[in-house]
Amino acid sequence: MIMNRKTIGLFVLSAMIWACSPEKSGEKEEVEEVVEVVADNTLTEEEKALGWMLLFDGEDPAGWRAFNGKEFPEGWTVEDGALKALGTGGDIGGDIVFAPMDFEQFELEFTWKIAPGGNSGVFYHVVEDPKYKAPYETGPEYQVIDQLGFESPLEDWQSIASDYAMYPGDVEGVVRPAGEWNESKIIFRNDGASYWLNGKKTLEFVPYSEDWTTRRNSGKWDAFPDYAIAKRGLISLQDHGSEAWFKNIKIRPL
Repeated sequence: MIMNRKTIGLFVLSAMIWACSPEKSGEKEEVEEVVEVVADNTLTEEEKALGWMLLFDGEDPAGWRAFNGKEFPEGWTVEDGALKALGTGGDIGGDIVFAPMDFEQFELEFTWKIAPGGNSGVFYHVVEDPKYKAPYETGPEYQVIDQLGFESPLEDWQSIASDYAMYPGDVEGVVRPAGEWNESKIIFRNDGASYWLNGKKTLEFVPYSEDWTTRRNSGKWDAFPDYAIAKRGLISLQDHGSEAWFKNIKIRPL
């Protein structure tokens, strides 16, 4: 079950427990259990203790700016507690990065939805430089796409929750229609990485291994020789010409 994070506060659940001892026969005792429900774009005390940090508070896009730019671009906005891509971007242009920090090994979680027929992505280890026109020239991508309604058939390496053009994801049983919220996770360690969608591990791989190197050098990235060379970099969200929404974006270094 996926809990609705929009609910703010605490639910109090009352359980009626009947005592069976001779001393309490016929009596009943009410026990209150307090269950914490976390609001969108917040962290629990336990998450804070584990080193999680928010990359977006639901209101202010501070820290986010255009790739290779200086300002938060007009092609993005904040809507109902989410960073929203307006769909004005394309193959080049429109993407944003979280600029204050870069990351090497990490666990990243985010909640997202996509417009019908839409295509987007989340990148990591992104490097900025005028010679790079888009984050995908350097950063691996967690594919965000309308798996059920995309206008053309998708190769497995293009599919939702894949490591784009590297490792296809197994998403059987967890794909949701466009417009519905999804919960995703990337765990990246140098000795092993995995992608997740709606509670299911979709793929795993060992970065920089022989298998990884073979895939990286298989031809897809010939035009982008610096793809996945950097072992640390920025987190980036893509506007690939579709409306897309992102919230509950949190990360912890590993």
